[in-house]
Amino acid sequence: MNSPLPLAPAADAQDASSSQAVKAQLRLREMILAGELVSGARITELAIVEKLGVSRTPIREALMRLEQEGLLESLVNGGYAVRTFSERDISEAIELRGTLEGLLARLAAERGVATVLMAQARACLASIDAVLQQPALDDEHFLQYVTLNQNFHNLLADMGGSQVIARELERVVKLPFASPSGFVIEQTNSPRARDTLLVAQDQHWQVLEAIEQREGGRAEAIMREHSRIAQRNLRGVLHIHDAMQMPGMRLIRRAQTL
Repeated sequence: MNSPLPLAPAADAQDASSSQAVKAQLRLREMILAGELVSGARITELAIVEKLGVSRTPIREALMRLEQEGLLESLVNGGYAVRTFSERDISEAIELRGTLEGLLARLAAERGVATVLMAQARACLASIDAVLQQPALDDEHFLQYVTLNQNFHNLLADMGGSQVIARELERVVKLPFASPSGFVIEQTNSPRARDTLLVAQDQHWQVLEAIEQREGGRAEAIMREHSRIAQRNLRGVLHIHDAMQMPGMRLIRRAQTL
């Protein structure tokens, strides 16, 4: 009997390089949001190779992915620079997320949703209800909320049944502060944070009901309104005295008005 053929060395090397690229991408994103890579400064592959101790191929791939996410911009003379964002940029990214999620919710209502997917969404919201029953939310509860909230928004994207729209939504939410929970952790110490989350949770239940009732227009309107909570959170966080100490806040160019 012939022995099974081993994996080709080229395939092993490709998998290893891809894994290194993902790790490098995550590490570079952390460095950008923490302000370790200064906005506007030129970033070269060689400098990152030396900093992270990873070969050039995965670093090149990681930098390209971060450019696609919108955190980096390519320079004419080569290399990349960390982007900065105006308050208007972030506001528009949040608005776009609300538009795309609204469209997905409308499609879900019009096309119908599989029973198992609807059950998963209900179970997720029930878990959020349990978290929000606490009279006061500590860091652990906020982290639980962030995880569950992201799960619900992922389920909502799946309900729409459109890979094209879901793919565009995935790109948008990778921008700083555009994700559904972009400002939740930053508001941990806010006395009104729990009240805001309760309003958001009520909208979660409302959109699920609208989808079940096949009310496409209502479902879309709820999700567009839902994104306005993030807009209010953006304005609130930017007025906190020590806001610049929060992850990623150094990427924002301050302005008087949006």
